[in-house]
Amino acid sequence: MSTQDDTYREVARTYSAPLERLARAYEARAEERRDLLQEIHIALWRSFAGFDGRCSVRTWVYRIAHNVAVSHILRSRKARSLNLLSLEELEESKLSAASNSDLGPVESRQLLRALYAMIQRLTPADRQIITLYLEGMDATSIGEITGISPGYAATKIHRIKRILADRFRNGGDHDNG
Repeated sequence: MSTQDDTYREVARTYSAPLERLARAYEARAEERRDLLQEIHIALWRSFAGFDGRCSVRTWVYRIAHNVAVSHILRSRKARSLNLLSLEELEESKLSAASNSDLGPVESRQLLRALYAMIQRLTPADRQIITLYLEGMDATSIGEITGISPGYAATKIHRIKRILADRFRNGGDHDNG
């Protein structure tokens, strides 16, 4: 068995749940999400043939996964009809949100779906940043994965978090788009 296979198997085992969450953040529909996840796994396996260890395996995995996800979204015909939003447009849009401190499991799932819906409406670059942040990455790691400076990553994280929090706090008209 090759090192490429061994490395991929370990990565697939270690990063299975985060990669599924990443796919959910990028793709709303279950069938397309499964396709995206499969594309990510294929790209990861292929990428380990050339992995030279100049960055951590974690950074490599997220860089490959996010690049595949962005490419998937950009080439998808559906992307043209999604009405993707910039941060500024998101601030002005009326997205589904709710705020309640005594949440049960159903309400928690509804809020999580609303959060994913908001994240899916972000542009791919902003979606990539907030998804990495939600996976526990710091600004330095996000910058390394995305190719932006850590300071810019921190600024974007702060803005996206503020916008998403405002949407939840202020509620708004339901938008299933």
